[in-house]
Amino acid sequence: MTTIYSSAEQLLAAEGQDLGATDWLEIDQARVNLFAEATGDHQWIHVDPERAASGPFGGCIAHGYLTLSLVNLFLPQLLQVDNLSMGVNYGCDRVRFPAAVKVGARVRGRGEIVRVEQLGAAVQATVRVSVEIEGSERPGCVVDTISRYTFN
Repeated sequence: MTTIYSSAEQLLAAEGQDLGATDWLEIDQARVNLFAEATGDHQWIHVDPERAASGPFGGCIAHGYLTLSLVNLFLPQLLQVDNLSMGVNYGCDRVRFPAAVKVGARVRGRGEIVRVEQLGAAVQATVRVSVEIEGSERPGCVVDTISRYTFN
């Protein structure tokens, strides 16, 4: 369920809030191949199922940056900020890839608002998103995303 914020006051009061988790998404070979095409990263561990079967993970794995890019898909499922004149992605802090995401695995985003601060007319929110892997104790990615919002 998406949490909606419609004012600076609501967002400022949300520091520490658990945003829950998104639905599961299966990582298939087609998605990995498309990412390889987009980035030019055709390392065998990602795109050669036959060779990867005898590799360290027993099959192909998603690129770490593919896993990170899914945060852009998960964030709007976790929170929505309305009543804006502008919202921008300011960047990321502390990006980590604790576990490989195998092709065929299901992942989801879990969010927490870890910091919110007023910066002039804008509100800056840091949201930690963990890309959880179904059946794994360790996530595929953990990142602190930073967004700036200017409310109407």
